[in-house]
Amino acid sequence: MAEKRDYYEVLGVEKNASDNDIKHAYRTLAKKYHPDMNPGDAEAEKKFKEVNEAYEVLSDPDKRAKYDQYGHAGFDQSFGGGGYQYSGGGFDFDLGNIFGDFFGGGSGFSRSGGTRQTAGKSVYQRIYLSFEEAAFGCKKEISYPRIEKCPDCSGTGAAKGTSPVTCSKCGGRGTVTTSQRTMFGMMQQQSVCPDCGGRGQTVPNPCPNCKGKGFIRINKKIEINVPAGIDDEQQLTVRGQGNVSTNGGPTGDLIIEVSVKPHNVFTRDGFDIYCDIPITFVEAALGAEIDVPSLEGNVKYTIPEGTQTGTSFKLAGKGIKYVNSTRKGDLIFTVIVETPKGLNDKQKQLLREFGLSCGKSNFKSKQKFFDKIFKDKK
Repeated sequence: MAEKRDYYEVLGVEKNASDNDIKHAYRTLAKKYHPDMNPGDAEAEKKFKEVNEAYEVLSDPDKRAKYDQYGHAGFDQSFGGGGYQYSGGGFDFDLGNIFGDFFGGGSGFSRSGGTRQTAGKSVYQRIYLSFEEAAFGCKKEISYPRIEKCPDCSGTGAAKGTSPVTCSKCGGRGTVTTSQRTMFGMMQQQSVCPDCGGRGQTVPNPCPNCKGKGFIRINKKIEINVPAGIDDEQQLTVRGQGNVSTNGGPTGDLIIEVSVKPHNVFTRDGFDIYCDIPITFVEAALGAEIDVPSLEGNVKYTIPEGTQTGTSFKLAGKGIKYVNSTRKGDLIFTVIVETPKGLNDKQKQLLREFGLSCGKSNFKSKQKFFDKIFKDKK
């Protein structure tokens, strides 16, 4: 007979693991190796039994203390430990919760065997906005697929003039329970009723529109309000516009994912916007009133004389509106001084004379740069 693995190793926990850690590890592995999740897999069934055996010992304080002191020998007949036999108790302890995890998103089974109401699934839809639409807000009509109750049968799945009947196999519970005697004792398994698929009812005369399902998929059109200030990759939630629940729970939501197209001039960071503005050498040297583009039109701004290329200026409140607020971000623009090209001889001569007349005093940055170089060489 193969030597048994250490129970802590089986569950993948440390020897000082808490009760919650052991329970969590057990639930994870029990779901992974459960026979219903691995039909016909003998190796998975073997591991499932091994996990349950380990959990039954480690979940009981007295048995765990005995195991910590004596190991597997503590439960050996020859040791005098009373001939411990695995009973499957650990499996029964969490069976309802395990199946709730198996089918929680779709079957809606409760531990008591009945069906529980579950919300309909949310529907995700992406919309594309221009930079201005995101900044100022807009209305958008969107079309998306959605599951709704069949209008012909009102969700019953039965043809007009007929009704569903209680499932004879599960008695309306939606689940069936089977018992199996194993080497570890009697084990019970709860699974989806194969006749009604968990609904608790069958439909002798199916509705021709929905083929007895009670629900149909349609393309729904709605108009949504996009708030001013929304940004790229943010989401909007429209409550109750997702898929209808298939067992009486609340309707799911419509989740709208937003993509904002880039702007030709502006870039965005939070609620501030940025742009570069070219200015002439003369405007930079003498100062000038220039036109600064904004999302609401051009704004006059006076730059000081001697402005250097790469200098940034801020227009407060000319950025993007905060969502659901009157506050707005700023517009930060950076001036880029253009060096003139294609000068004629007269213009070149004037610039040479201008440069000679300025001397070194008007180009302090250049002088400081070379002073640092010469200083380092001394």
